[in-house]
Amino acid sequence: MLGDRLKEQRTLRKIRQEDVATKIGIARTTYAMYEQNKREPDNETLQKLADFFGVSVDYLLGRTDDPASINKSERPLTELENLFFYELDKLSEEDKKKALEHVRYLRYLAEQENKNKK
Repeated sequence: MLGDRLKEQRTLRKIRQEDVATKIGIARTTYAMYEQNKREPDNETLQKLADFFGVSVDYLLGRTDDPASINKSERPLTELENLFFYELDKLSEEDKKKALEHVRYLRYLAEQENKNKK
């Protein structure tokens, strides 16, 4: 069940095994074995996988069909969030700080616009 759920979540997001493995800090071959049900992750890695995909551990383990069964605020990443997540990872630390400042500024502008509408 775990392997099926991992593959399902990964293919929904149209990302490679290598991308998932790199992001959670394991080898691609290790991740591939998880998807093939030839190996099981330890608890820490299982939680990282759940966090990465925005689903509950119970969902990954097949204990529920509701991806966010434990924490209803968890949800899969949108396509835009996924893109931002991967692109941000490719930046230097200085550029990441600049990107964060820019996002905060955009959020500020949106808040100001919302205040003006009221």
